Amino acid sequence: MIEKLNIVKQRFDEVNDLIIQPDVISDQKRYIELNKEYKDLRALMDEREKYLELTNNIEEAKEIISDGSDAEMTEMAKMQLEEAEKEVKKLEEKIRMMLVPKDPDDAKNVVMEIRAGTGGDEASIFAGDLYRMYTKYVESKGWKHNIVDYSEGTSGGFKEMIFEVSGEDVYGTMKFEAGVHRVQRVPQTETQGRVHTSAATVMVLPEAEEFDVEIDPKDVRIDYFCSSGPGGQSVNTTYSAVRLTHEPTGLVAQCQDQKSQHKNKEKAFRVLRSRLYEIELAKKQEADAAKRNSMVSSGDRSAKIRTYNYSQGRVTDHRINLTLYDLSNIINGDIQKIIDELRLVENTEKLKENSDIF
Repeated sequence: MIEKLNIVKQRFDEVNDLIIQPDVISDQKRYIELNKEYKDLRALMDEREKYLELTNNIEEAKEIISDGSDAEMTEMAKMQLEEAEKEVKKLEEKIRMMLVPKDPDDAKNVVMEIRAGTGGDEASIFAGDLYRMYTKYVESKGWKHNIVDYSEGTSGGFKEMIFEVSGEDVYGTMKFEAGVHRVQRVPQTETQGRVHTSAATVMVLPEAEEFDVEIDPKDVRIDYFCSSGPGGQSVNTTYSAVRLTHEPTGLVAQCQDQKSQHKNKEKAFRVLRSRLYEIELAKKQEADAAKRNSMVSSGDRSAKIRTYNYSQGRVTDHRINLTLYDLSNIINGDIQKIIDELRLVENTEKLKENSDIF
């Protein structure tokens, strides 16, 4: 472990020197990448310090025990040795996890898209429930979110909701939510009291930086139109809403949330970039999933990932066969325990893949 940590320290010292070089500072893409690497390596250096301290304590305790001339000191050293060995075991596990190569996209902000699926009005109401669940979770994490575009359902909820989430390691946390979510409950419109099954699809796109995806302006048709929905007179009577069509792929992104045409255009371009980036990412995820038969990130958008059963108060994540009888808290934003379990499975898979580096 010490050898591996010393190699990491070498790289940390290199990065530390590089991020103050003028040619690196002037190259925005490289500078951002090196800063992210510096942050990860800095955290590892902190653990290295703790590890060196603990191994020194172990060596000292062993020397006192082997000497054995002072009975009281020997007894204290035995206790110190036992405690330090336990701590070292825990710390080695933590460091192993930190040494697993990180997905560079995990640190990105996201664009989330929720779309009502099968189930008519009830599917739109459920899409609205999912949106509220995510916004409450985002607030609990201290992250920020803002709406890009939406289309309301006829009986409440949303046919479609697109919003951005920004904060620390957002994609690394929210990527587990991508897929088909299913609800089983008695709809408000049902008079016979029968349980219906409805669905909504959640997409989680890592927000692409300008240098991640280059868009040729000649490839984009821009249309301006009046915003619909709430927002007051100025929103609904001026051509502030923006629709972008990327002609080579046929992808469309629009934004009508802001009063400013310029801000709407900026947001729509962010969504378009993220959708183009996600196409490439989905191909990579499918290839990775085929390679390692991953349970939690297959890249398959049509996969049914979770069921919310209201009559039983149950939420089941089908990828890892996790069932929790805590539906009311989960639908109110308490999804951390599900994400933690999914992340644990993903990290275990990564550790197996990278067992050769340990």
